Amino acid sequence: MRLVLATRNEDKAREIAAILRGAPAEFVSLAEFPDSPDVEENGDTLEANALLKAESAAGHSGLAAAADDSGLFVDALDGAPGVHSARYAGAERSYAKNNAKLLAELEPLPPEKRTARFECTVALVIPGRTPLFFKGTLPGRIVGTPRGENGFGYDPLFQPDGMEITLAELSPQAKNAISHRFIAFRRLKEFLLAAQPGSES
Repeated sequence: MRLVLATRNEDKAREIAAILRGAPAEFVSLAEFPDSPDVEENGDTLEANALLKAESAAGHSGLAAAADDSGLFVDALDGAPGVHSARYAGAERSYAKNNAKLLAELEPLPPEKRTARFECTVALVIPGRTPLFFKGTLPGRIVGTPRGENGFGYDPLFQPDGMEITLAELSPQAKNAISHRFIAFRRLKEFLLAAQPGSES
């Protein structure tokens, strides 16, 4: 199977490729389809946005496609930034601006009130078949100041449960072993392995 990874985010593409290594598929990126249309992520759930991207990539390429949508859900903010995590700071968004807005909104709250979770949903679209979804969750909390030089997005602010360091203080290999995206794409990898010819599953 040739499978399109429907993302133009180079950070995310590298992370996904590392997670899926060894799966029985040839992975290609949207970079191989430069005229593929941009997708407006206007769904109100992670599942909806992931499906929009996967269906667009599959329809344009004629290949199977997988896409994910991820979000940071902060309990004290009623789940925000949630599905809007990448666009939290508005039109002029950046990783730094998103992080600054989140810290400003949580500034009055003590550590025990800063619980949060990362969620990731992967949509797999194989032409002619019903779409499948694979999910991953990583619980933790938001720290008071950014820490660490690795990772991207909200990683410098997110401390996983059971750890004293943020995701950005972990090596890429250590992060990939626990992240919400790892869990979701690992489930996709397990599906691909089970579906290959000769599998007993």
